Amino acid sequence: MAPKYAKRVLNLKASEIREILKITENPEIISFAGGLPAPELFPVQEIMEVSRIVLEESGSKALQYSTTEGYKPLREWIASRMNHKLNTSFDADNILITHGSQQALDLTGKVFLDEGDVVVCESPTYLAAISAFKAYGCIFEEVETDEQGMIMEDLERILQNTQNVKIIYIIPDFQNPTGKTWSQEKRKKLAEYAEKYGVMVIEDNPYGELRFEGESFPSVKSFDLDNNVLCTGTFSKIFCPGFRIAWIAGNHEIIKKYVLVKQGADLQCNTFAQMQIYKYLQTYNIDQHIEKIKDLYRKRRDLAIQIMEESFPEGVSFTKPSGGLFLWIELPKDIDAKEVLKKCIEKKLAFVPGGAFFPNTQKENTLRINFSNMPEDRIKKGLTILGEVIKEFIN
Repeated sequence: MAPKYAKRVLNLKASEIREILKITENPEIISFAGGLPAPELFPVQEIMEVSRIVLEESGSKALQYSTTEGYKPLREWIASRMNHKLNTSFDADNILITHGSQQALDLTGKVFLDEGDVVVCESPTYLAAISAFKAYGCIFEEVETDEQGMIMEDLERILQNTQNVKIIYIIPDFQNPTGKTWSQEKRKKLAEYAEKYGVMVIEDNPYGELRFEGESFPSVKSFDLDNNVLCTGTFSKIFCPGFRIAWIAGNHEIIKKYVLVKQGADLQCNTFAQMQIYKYLQTYNIDQHIEKIKDLYRKRRDLAIQIMEESFPEGVSFTKPSGGLFLWIELPKDIDAKEVLKKCIEKKLAFVPGGAFFPNTQKENTLRINFSNMPEDRIKKGLTILGEVIKEFIN
């Protein structure tokens, strides 16, 4: 007989990024599609060493079940790091370890969203966040952005005139997909609106430590006076994504709710992985490692921008982010990036069309480029090809 699926499953669609990544498994494909870190920077030898030490010193503990909240020394380290970097005031009890930031987003849906509730987000926004929240039957309201973040007047208009707004979801540092960064003024204003209208803010921050130049800004959470802001962070972009170790941070009582729903999902994250990461942080200098990442990504970003400036025709615009992993490209309005992608696949080149990053207003003349994963020769070749293909559509 036919399975009787839940309504939320019937409305789900495969992630466009994941489907494109299947194509990029072919090593001949030059891929700008995923948000993949540079694998040559993974500290393989160091991880081998800390794995040995953890097993020798605490093998039985590392291989056993542990608490849902996560390994306490690691949570203490995360809290201290956030307090120093983001002007927060957390302790270990403010932190829940999650299987990647993606699990934190899914748990957010379980904790806050009923069917018909509203999620307010940037336009465009992170594709996998749309997928995570949509599974709980929410409705999205998009807020246009300028170069410094959400347009605050539009946000307040939505908050004033929309019922059942539960969450404002943002990525204020080197946003995925655009690479834009919010100003300090807009961060402060958002915290004020969250308090005024009683709405939770999810401040997603996977890229904040990857700033190549310019001033870092305080987190939205640092302006939060009423416990309305929750923050996510991850080791995926500054260490190794394969560990799938990330976190969500916020008010103690709210985090307890997250702990309860996580217990129903997977009980806990990998004990050994958490202890491996913590031992690495004790043994090696994570800041030196992050500087290596930033140096490489800065070089690749600069090359990508140079090639686009040289190869792209008039009528095409793109962002020039001061950090992170992504560039955002806007084509003339009558060009569909999905059609451009078809031509590029024929030439063994892949990227992510931008339409899927808009939950409501499908702007198909946009696309996202990841510059962190491909070596310099492939960045040059791939973006030159992309420029040639775009010219075919314009001419």
